[in-house]
Amino acid sequence: MVKLRTRLQADAPVSGTARSDRRTTALLSRLRPGDVAVIDQVDLDGPTAEALVESGVVAVVNRAAMISGRFPNRGPQILLDAGIRMVDHAQGTAGRDLVASVPDGRKVVVRGGTLVAGDQVVAEGRELTADGVADQLADAQTGLSTQLHTLTHNSTEFLRREEALVLHGEGVPRPRTRLKGRPVVVVGHGPDDAVELRRLRRYLREVKPVVIATGDGLAVAQRAGLSPDIVVLDSRTEDLPPAKALRACRDVVVTEPPGGVRSAGADTDRFDRIGVRATPMRTTARTTDAALLLADAGGATPIIGVGLRATVEEFLDGSRDGLGSSYVTRLKVGPRLVDATAVPMLYSGQLRARHAYLVLLIGLVLVAAAIATTDVGHQWALDLRDQLDQLLASF
Repeated sequence: MVKLRTRLQADAPVSGTARSDRRTTALLSRLRPGDVAVIDQVDLDGPTAEALVESGVVAVVNRAAMISGRFPNRGPQILLDAGIRMVDHAQGTAGRDLVASVPDGRKVVVRGGTLVAGDQVVAEGRELTADGVADQLADAQTGLSTQLHTLTHNSTEFLRREEALVLHGEGVPRPRTRLKGRPVVVVGHGPDDAVELRRLRRYLREVKPVVIATGDGLAVAQRAGLSPDIVVLDSRTEDLPPAKALRACRDVVVTEPPGGVRSAGADTDRFDRIGVRATPMRTTARTTDAALLLADAGGATPIIGVGLRATVEEFLDGSRDGLGSSYVTRLKVGPRLVDATAVPMLYSGQLRARHAYLVLLIGLVLVAAAIATTDVGHQWALDLRDQLDQLLASF
């Protein structure tokens, strides 16, 4: 869950250590509280913004447009709600490239749309305000139709590339964990993931489903007190989860793009060194989608998704490369997939033995009370009292 901070005064400058990288995913692991993140990413998405907030940055300076108008992306509003200063369309002075102009690791000051290092202005851009973000997001609503066309194209391409895997399950590994006929909870990193897991506590405690976590969902599951049975990782991810967490999982599945270096190559060495047996899954699908396909191919039912995207805006707000796999995967899993937010409304809990005994006892009391109101029942009660008196007198 995104932590909200006290809003900064609109015109107050903020300062911190500059951290810059053209690859936002690589930058996130280097960020520390109080840093100024310098990025180059069009349409800042929600998950990236949440990661920036969690890292504790005080400002984000973007070479590209935070909101391009293609669709209403959630990232800028998340940063705004967290009180983080935003500058986009930033360029280095004298026309220099932003990332090359900002000295990584040096103390900088963000004043309005200007970035200052020492006494020198190193970059300038456009400061994003609450009103500006609201206006741009409203205008971006018109871009949804274009993005839906893109979604259709990407979905067709994904299905063409991986028809055998999606339609027939070819290439989906068989994990050691039994899935057939068992309920499965897939945990990814997404909006309100921690809240969704809290609402599932009773279901998790009573039903004890198989838990499949993605690489970024592993920490989410562990913070909720869960020990995932299966974890699905992307071979292209540079930073692996802690070795202890991976060794605690019964199965570790690693997605690899078809045609790339197979697991028997250098990639497996990373897992061998930490004592983890990795099983390859040849697909370009995102890890969340691969986890859903793994559960579906294994015959799991139902499949409950935590941290998955539920609305059109959230769905389009993810990685552009993963739109096709997400859409096709949800069509494939179909009625087996249940959103975590719906489970508390559908699951009322198991009937425990003490509940049955209590109902039986109440029934017996009611029957006894009904009989006691009749003449025969009254005579039975008198006879029972006399017998009890005689029994007590005999001791």
